[in-house]
Formats: sequence, structure tokens, C-alpha cells
Amino acid sequence: MVLVLTGVAVVMGCVLAWVNHVTEGPISEQKQQALEKGIKTVMQAEELSISSTDTIRTTDGKGKEQVYIVYNNEKGAAVESATMGFGGELKVLVGFDTDGNILGYTLLEHQETPGLGAKADQWFQKGQKGDIIGRNPSEPLTVTKDGGQVDAITASTITSRAFLQAVNNAYSAFKGKPADAQTGATAGHQK
Repeated sequence: MVLVLTGVAVVMGCVLAWVNHVTEGPISEQKQQALEKGIKTVMQAEELSISSTDTIRTTDGKGKEQVYIVYNNEKGAAVESATMGFGGELKVLVGFDTDGNILGYTLLEHQETPGLGAKADQWFQKGQKGDIIGRNPSEPLTVTKDGGQVDAITASTITSRAFLQAVNNAYSAFKGKPADAQTGATAGHQK
């Protein structure tokens, strides 16, 4: 009995490893295509070339490493930023023009509650209740409940705060790196 169960476990482990290997390439390609499409969307461009990519690493107040990827281009930059939302990590891509005004955004990944926090993909878009497009986060964006100027998603204040924090962090990465950050111009840069 032990030999049979061990044999089945080994065979299933091999099958799972093979399936993982076979699907690894297509999944990676889909993520790359989604990122390219996202950059074009947030930069409001049909065609777009990336002039350079910087990885900025900082440490937040709790000692946790924060990583921002900045895709520089002729219109400004698209910045990947992540923070913890209500359901888990909330990862956004925010486009900024050369003056730091928000051109657009897209959610790359999230685990927010469907019908509530998941509304962040549309809530903060142009013409919507929490519209942040065209704003410059030189003064950090905050929800009205906290004395700010952006309407939170109804019944999802935690997600709204997390989303705006990710946008504010992206802006900070776009405008300049903190003293302990690494970019493409420093040693230890990883692409």
C-alpha cells in the first residue's frame, strides 16, 4: 500500500511539474502583453516606445521592501506600484505626463471583493465619481473621509485608501528616488 501511494505521488508530482513547465511560457507571454497594453492605455497612446526602465527599491516605515518599476517614454512614464488592499496586494500601473499629471491607470492585479473593492478599475477613471485623471499628486491624494478630495468607493474605503496610496507611491517613484533606492543608474540594478 505504501509503495503504491508513493508511486502515485511521484507520478502526479512529475505530471504537475511537466504541466507547470508547459504553461510557464504562455503565462509569462500573456503577462508581458497585458503590461504592454496597460502602458499604452495609461499613457493614452496607440504606439509607444520605452526609452528606459528603472527599478526603484525603498523600505517603508515598517521595514518592508517596496519595489517600483518605472517605464520612461517620450510622454512621461508609466509606474508599477503595489500596496496592501482589503483582500490582499493591489498592484496598479499609473501613467504620468512630464509634469506629473495622471494620464491614466489600470489595475494589474488585485484580490479585492467582487462588486465592492474590485470597482477600483473604473471608480477613479475620467468622468467617474472618484476621478483622479488629470490630477497631480504633488499633494498626496486622499479620500474625503480622511479630509481629502477624492470620493471613496462606496463601502470600500480600505480599498480606496490602498489604491490612492499606490498612486501616491507611484508619483513619488516617478518624481525622484529616495536616498536608499536603487535605479538603473546605480549598482545592483536588476531588470
